[in-house]
Amino acid sequence: MTESQTRRQKWLACALLGAAILAVYSQALQCTFVNIDDQDYVTWNTDIQHGLNWRSIQWAFTTGHASNWHPVTWLSHTLDCQLYGLAPVGHHLTSLLLHLANSVLLLLLLNRMTGSLWRSAWVAAVFALHPLRVESVAWVAERKDVLSTFFWMLTVGAYARYADRLKSQNSNYKWFYGLALVFFALGLMSKPMLVTLPFVLLLLDWWPLGRWKFGPGYSWRLIVEKIPFLLLAGTVSVITFFVQTRSSVAPLFSKVSLDERLANIPVAYARYLGKIFWPSGLAVFYGYEHWKFNQVAGAVFLLAFVTAWVIWQWRARPYLAVGWFWFMGGLAPTIGLVQVGHQAMADRYSYIPSVGISIMAAWGLCDLVAGRPRLLKAASTFGVLALAVCAVLTPRQIAYWKNPVVLFAHAADLSDQDCLTCYNIGCAVMEEGNFPRAVRCFERALKVADKSIPPSFLARVENNLGCAFLGEGQITNAVVDFEKALAIQPRYPEAYYNMGRAFLAHGQPDVAVDCFQHALALDQNPHILSTLAEAYARMGQFTQAADAAQRARQLALDQNNRALAGALESQLRRYQSGKGVPRP
Repeated sequence: MTESQTRRQKWLACALLGAAILAVYSQALQCTFVNIDDQDYVTWNTDIQHGLNWRSIQWAFTTGHASNWHPVTWLSHTLDCQLYGLAPVGHHLTSLLLHLANSVLLLLLLNRMTGSLWRSAWVAAVFALHPLRVESVAWVAERKDVLSTFFWMLTVGAYARYADRLKSQNSNYKWFYGLALVFFALGLMSKPMLVTLPFVLLLLDWWPLGRWKFGPGYSWRLIVEKIPFLLLAGTVSVITFFVQTRSSVAPLFSKVSLDERLANIPVAYARYLGKIFWPSGLAVFYGYEHWKFNQVAGAVFLLAFVTAWVIWQWRARPYLAVGWFWFMGGLAPTIGLVQVGHQAMADRYSYIPSVGISIMAAWGLCDLVAGRPRLLKAASTFGVLALAVCAVLTPRQIAYWKNPVVLFAHAADLSDQDCLTCYNIGCAVMEEGNFPRAVRCFERALKVADKSIPPSFLARVENNLGCAFLGEGQITNAVVDFEKALAIQPRYPEAYYNMGRAFLAHGQPDVAVDCFQHALALDQNPHILSTLAEAYARMGQFTQAADAAQRARQLALDQNNRALAGALESQLRRYQSGKGVPRP
């Protein structure tokens, strides 16, 4: 086959892959935002909603908002808000295009490093179309997955070029090494999970780059050239640790015992493998479970057996060891030894690591059937059928992300014993105005909460239960739950604010003022100030009302929230003229 024919086949494979991704994931463009993390990342985040400017760029690099330091991800969301506003279709489109780019880059990278086009295309297609990818693509808050992987692919591409140019003694190899470092830094600033990439580069040095040399001629250069990558990874790891510790997401003394976390590690690896080969029961949240001894022992045996097997095969079939340790190492930062949040595993964590298993399957199967035409035909048929199954299952999984109610109703079908699932269903139905059902969901969430649930989350559930009671007009019950939230978490401005709303609705503006003042001491928020102004006006204290409204308007302007500032301007003029607000 001529070089031009090979090139045409490569770009044809890329075009077919891109078309398949657009066809399978087009339904994601009809999804809304969901009420888990999307509020922190987009819908309630006024710091990113006014587009790219010096203030938003500065904020992105200095904030620990949402318990993470990932400035490039914040800039991505900020740019989306500038382009699309708060229309979810635009935000989903960006994530979809990044996933498409990641898939095509994976195909091109594997093809360049191995010279095997159709195996590379199959691995890229499985990566692109597998149902486990849906969470990363259809969940706007998980932009960090697809964005960091984009820079992951660019890093590997630049590193492969560096290795080629160094081998051929081309003088510009340093430029590609520098590019790899820059892309790696951008990837880390998109999601810290990329800290394992230097070890993946070492694996790629063994296969397919073939740079390892053993014996007296062994070059330590492979280790030395990874040191700058390791220093970058270490720096970001330290920043992430401090940000998450300060936000209480990764408490020093976890609510899940060390024994439970250690038992979960082998089981989680085995469950990831199971979902790669049999993607059923995919959920937005997997809580910690009490695994039996035989389940843990079985998972440990499976992992030990595969590890021993790939090490035994490491010279004859190096791709097996590369793929297996790519998978094992890629999941290591999220496997749960250090508890972050209270999920035992998550579909999104498999985004990059699953590629290792696909590499093992593609190259292993081809080696197995080499020189056997009938088996080769059967293997090819199996590969096509596997892609077809993924192409059918993935749109079904995307449909669950249509809106929060559908998403968490599906999660409840899988398990109604999960606190987070019940909580999020309650949030979704409360946004629709279905307060009685929201009350039942929040009460259920409190009932099934176990010791893995952090106190800060329980306080949030109590607060939202109070909001649901407030929506029903049950003021007394609402106040009780706000008090419970504050008993769990005394420095909780939302609970103080909502309690103030309850007393204001109950005709006690003087008590409401005291609640709003407590909330303001913890959070200088224009909405709190605006409601404080309303409480003062209800008491006939128009001077204080006008002062609070003026402070609220100025704060909104400082935050570049012109729409809110305009609404507060009319409120300010009303109070300055001595006019109150209608009583409810």
